[in-house]
Parts: sequence; structure tokens; C-alpha cells
Amino acid sequence: MRMRAAIFDGPGHDLVLTDIDIQDPKHDEVRVRITAAGICHSDYRVLAGEWGATTPLVLGHEGAGIVESVGAGVHSLRPGDTVALSWTPSCNRCRYCVTGRPQLCRSAVANAYRNVLPDGTTRLSRDGEDVYSYLSVGSFAEYVVVPESGAIRIDPGIDPAVAAIVGCAVTTGVGAAINTRPVRVGESVLVIGAGGVGLSVIMGAALQSPGRLIAVDIADSKLQLAKSFGATDTIDATAGDVVEAVRELTGGEGVDLAFEASGRAAGVEQAYASLAAGGTAVVVGQVATGERISIDPMAMSGRELTLTGSNYGSARPAVDFGRILDLYRRGLLPLDRLVTGRIRLPELTDAFRTMGRSATEGRWVVEFP
Repeated sequence: MRMRAAIFDGPGHDLVLTDIDIQDPKHDEVRVRITAAGICHSDYRVLAGEWGATTPLVLGHEGAGIVESVGAGVHSLRPGDTVALSWTPSCNRCRYCVTGRPQLCRSAVANAYRNVLPDGTTRLSRDGEDVYSYLSVGSFAEYVVVPESGAIRIDPGIDPAVAAIVGCAVTTGVGAAINTRPVRVGESVLVIGAGGVGLSVIMGAALQSPGRLIAVDIADSKLQLAKSFGATDTIDATAGDVVEAVRELTGGEGVDLAFEASGRAAGVEQAYASLAAGGTAVVVGQVATGERISIDPMAMSGRELTLTGSNYGSARPAVDFGRILDLYRRGLLPLDRLVTGRIRLPELTDAFRTMGRSATEGRWVVEFP
């Protein structure tokens, strides 16, 4: 079957919009017609050469769509189902899956992170050459073939753009605040980075009735958006020392909980240095390959500080996608306001250029007619 897709051939090349071939789904796989695909900074890191990836590659790992066909052995989905896509298609058998941590699934790490399906192959090709799907999704295309566990059935009445961003940004951010290290009532919270993930952290934290909820970014427009999502205070990271500003807002104490969502090593260090005694810093954003951080281990032991990571919001997509969308339907998570730009596939390269200038507010989504 032929379809339209945006192909990445390597750093320094613009995305190429072209027709490629997609196979029928095999055992335990489904083919999904994409209705919307979110534009994530992780895709930009590959495009900019900050992360390596096998090419040619269809980028995009946030997506929603309609199941078009199913392979043998698929029992939970049927053609016509509305789904949101997960970039950690779990095997449901390894020790991480069976103990409730599918975001760490061995199969997902071994295959999705190599941009292939669980059998180690791809269902895409261009003129006979294999084309890979980013994180086993590749949603910047009209269709995808994904594992059954990578397509989560959702309410068909949900706006496809909202459903798409639940597939990464929202689950990553909200999940960090309610799963990885749940915010407790009255705690002071810091969120560094007010992009799509950071704003989702803020929404998740606001659900828990924190005390001070401080947002940090370099763009005033993003900080204003953060306030609309529940931030009580904002800090312009270009105006001075972020850690000093945090301590001024907290009477010299620091915060109980800090989330780093900008994907910068310096941001991780700032989050950790902003903690009050007994505090926890959660690394949510992912830095460029090779970056390192420096922390004081004496402060860690002497002040009982915790530094931890959060992958995909420590989520169980089969459970948490529905949970998050239910909160959205009830008006508790204003996810529709996170979608600040809607474009078509031919506009994708320009959208990434805007993202590279840190000019993208909220989340932009590619919509498919």
C-alpha cells in the first residue's frame, strides 16, 4: 500500500515529503490511519543531530488515529477503533511489565529505541529500501503499523490533536507529577522548562493542590501560559540566577520538589540545587547525547536529597491514557489549551525551524485531512 510520509535522511537535510510503501500488519500488529501527530522536541533532537538514529526514518512518536486493519493474534482491537499511540509498546511478559513498569519494558528498549518493531524489522520501504519508524511509531505519515500494545483504544469523541499529545508530552509530564513522585498537598514545586512537557507537569502538579508552584523558562510567553495552567510564580531564566530566585521565593528554604523538563544538563543541576532539605529532583526532560551533570554528594547525604529519573511519566499507557483523558473530559486537565498550533504535513519542516528558535508555545500538532 502506498502512502505519504515525511522522511528524515540525516542531520542537515530537510524532511522529504514523498510516497512510500507500508505493508499489511503481521502477527500482533495493527495498521492505523493517522488523524493527528504531535511535534515533540525529541523529534527535533534527532533532526538536529543531537541524538543518533537509523535512517531513512519517519519521525513522529505522538499520534492518534483509526485502526484500519489488524494482523493475526490481535484480540483487543478491531478496524474502526480510535486509538492513541504509545512509543513504549510493551511485551507484557518481562519482569518490568509484569511488575507494573511497562515504560521500562525490555522489548521496547531493545526494539523501539532502534526504531524497529518487536521482530527487529520494519514495515516501511522506499523504492525497495527499508525505512524505519521512530520509536516504533513514525507518526509523520498517513499510516503506521504498530504492535497491538502500542495502540491504546480511546473514546472516539476525543479531539484527535488532544489524543495525539497524550501519547507523549502529556503522559510524560502529568505522569511525572502523579506517578513518578506524586506531588503532595501543600508542597512547594519547581518546574524548569515550560514547553509541552513542562506545562503538562504543571497541570499534573496543580491537580494535587500544591503550595507554591514555580515555573522557569526563557520566554515570557511560555511563562504566561504556565500561569494559566496553574503556576503561582514565574522566573525568567535570562534575568539572573535561577537558584537564587527560587530561594528568594521560598524564604531561603528551596523547594520540596523540582522537575527538570527543559532537557538541559544545566537545568538538572539547577533543579537539584534548588531543593530544600529532604527534597526530590525529578529529571523529566532528556538531554543531548553525551551531556553530563555535576552534583555535590555531600549535600545529597547531609541534606537527604533525592535525584531520580522519570521515563514516560512512569506510566502504564493502557491504564493512564484513559485516566488522563477522563480528567480532561471532567475539566480537570485543560489539554485542549495545550494545543497551540495546528498544521498540515507539508508545513512540518517550518514547524521544526520554529521549534529550534525556542519559539513554539504549547504543543503543535500535524492534522491529517
